[in-house]
Amino acid sequence: MTEPDQLPARSRIVQERLRASGIPGRIVVLPAAARTAALAAAAIGCPVGAIANSLVLLADEEPILVMASGAHHVDLDLLAGRIGAQTVVMAPPATVRSATGQVIGGVAPTGHPAPLRTYLDARLREHDEIWTAGGTPETVMPLSFAQLEALTSGETIPVA
Repeated sequence: MTEPDQLPARSRIVQERLRASGIPGRIVVLPAAARTAALAAAAIGCPVGAIANSLVLLADEEPILVMASGAHHVDLDLLAGRIGAQTVVMAPPATVRSATGQVIGGVAPTGHPAPLRTYLDARLREHDEIWTAGGTPETVMPLSFAQLEALTSGETIPVA
């Protein structure tokens, strides 16, 4: 495990939020960036479905966070209906950065300047351990579904 003072700045913020939430998580630094679920799963050695992709979307122009299983794509129309939005679209990179303080491929479920309304893919429950980004494309962290739920106060829904 990488020592907290050796983590990238964004990952140190995530680590601090984990500790403040009482979650004994650890952030792992990968040898190379893992910007996709397939790359992350290969680097970690876990099923692609156990990767929780962090998607920043715009629901009626408001940034939201969807933690989705890497095993499938989010159906934006289905999601809009489930959350009561007229439209849901992918957020542009500048919005992702301003809403989370993190870049695409490294968005953690926490450590953002302000909390985002968060939705958790119900299929993530199928895994005892799930992996999320740790604040940068080179960092990841394992969590249980219950820990992810507690950390984000996210609503669990089907997204595909």
